[in-house]
Amino acid sequence: MTTIDPLPPLRDVIERHELSARKSLGQNFLLDLNLTAKIARQAGDLSQCDVLEIGPGPGGLTRGLLSEGARKVLAIEKDARCLPALDEIAQAYPNRLHVIEGDALGLDPLAHLTPPIRVASNLPYNVGTELLIRWLTPKQWPPYWQSLTLMFQREVAQRIVAEPGSKAYGRLALLAQWRCDARIVINLPPEAFSPPPKVSSAVVHLTALSEPRFPADFKTLERLVATAFNQRRKMLRSSLKSVSPDIEDHLRAAGLKSTERAEQIPLEGFCALAREVAKS
Repeated sequence: MTTIDPLPPLRDVIERHELSARKSLGQNFLLDLNLTAKIARQAGDLSQCDVLEIGPGPGGLTRGLLSEGARKVLAIEKDARCLPALDEIAQAYPNRLHVIEGDALGLDPLAHLTPPIRVASNLPYNVGTELLIRWLTPKQWPPYWQSLTLMFQREVAQRIVAEPGSKAYGRLALLAQWRCDARIVINLPPEAFSPPPKVSSAVVHLTALSEPRFPADFKTLERLVATAFNQRRKMLRSSLKSVSPDIEDHLRAAGLKSTERAEQIPLEGFCALAREVAKS
């Protein structure tokens, strides 16, 4: 196996620093540095970008991002045990890696980043979806990031790119596809990780659109989507009754059938309905 930098193999780093993965932190480490470099390449040309990485662990993807030319990597790590290993990487890549110890859910990274900004992470399984929703629902759009290149459980990845009519189609697909181009770029088996998780994983690449794909008020759209999919087996005239007493009129005006169910409605249909509901 070739190496991407002069630093030791990750397995040696983990053993030397006693970095056994902790289930409580959602940790599963990628040990193949060629694979982490491949993931980093999916984020595009990083030479003129700052990159935000959440949960770097022993630094496999961090090294991939840096070796692929990232201008700067801001790594936020909750597990203090990983900091010495990350510091060794920082010394090997002077002035290009900044590490913050803390919980990504409670930190604002913007003070430490200079645009253009991309996000690339092997996200801890226990916070991955919550972080994604935060990135997709900022107060202002376009967001501070250009793209997201993120590792998820394959089931979550499929929900992000799902199409109408599929079992995976729901709120996450609509939130992601309303404002982004989203695609699965790499599939990974459990044995690619240490320890191997019980599920397969996938890397999703999301590119932010300059404006939403279809016009709609975000709060109205979010409420409609959440309400419809909370009762996805019901017809829209029943599942959305709590949104408006005139929901059947709104559905008709949006070109939708009141007897359809949430999983049958494409993004454009939900946006049209949101515009009609917002009028009232």
